[in-house]
Amino acid sequence: MNTSTAPNSFGQRLRHWRQHRRLSQQELSHQAEISARHVSFLETDRSVPSREMVLRLAERLEVPLRERNQLLTSAGYAAMYRERPLDHPDMAEARAAVELILRCHEPYPALAMDRHWNIVSANRLVPVFLNNISPALLQPPVNVLRLSLHPEGLAPRIANLGQWKHHLFERLRQMIHSTGDATLQALMEELQGYDASHGPDRAHLQGETRGVVMPFQLDTAHGQLNFISTVTIFGSPMDITLQELALETFLPADAATATVLQQFQRAL
Repeated sequence: MNTSTAPNSFGQRLRHWRQHRRLSQQELSHQAEISARHVSFLETDRSVPSREMVLRLAERLEVPLRERNQLLTSAGYAAMYRERPLDHPDMAEARAAVELILRCHEPYPALAMDRHWNIVSANRLVPVFLNNISPALLQPPVNVLRLSLHPEGLAPRIANLGQWKHHLFERLRQMIHSTGDATLQALMEELQGYDASHGPDRAHLQGETRGVVMPFQLDTAHGQLNFISTVTIFGSPMDITLQELALETFLPADAATATVLQQFQRAL
């Protein structure tokens, strides 16, 4: 969605989200328990919604908190959901909780990311794996997807690159579908343009990997290290920053990897 066609009025925004969720006016009216005629009037700005109606429609359309604020303000109401950077003084307790989780995950790597996959914080094990990375990729904000898939990033060292790329693309597509974020869409297009000729994918897949874990196999000077990756949403129903924050943690998939990681921690 480029800026020249971005919706501005409440009706335009409502229509955008209804179409993004692939619902007809009739289907949305049924879910929101109002008439299709009322939905039509709202989308053409012939009716002004109450604050309660804005929130009801946003809930039925599963609109993220950031965009719910936009719906509210475009309808003439004050934004409802707070947005403060994680380093804001009022977020000290939340920041401390994130840092505690990351620290307690040592000797295994873990990091926290914002909605655009930029690293917000990481524990001491993450930098251990970033040697021989292009300095340009390590300039803030450090983007996890670029770091993983760029030819001058980790990509040449990921043994199961094809599987890992598929996993990341699926997650990114889900986020684009959920948020309609133009920045994420542009990031997807950038990643799809990367040179993929990094050698054969050595992962022997037994069908698609689904569920809560994903293998991540990285070539290092200590041999191939095998991880499983999990993602946790560190959310709050009233705070945009926390709803958009994700924690990615890596656990050793075998004893040899665990031993190497413990050696890394002792060397820090």
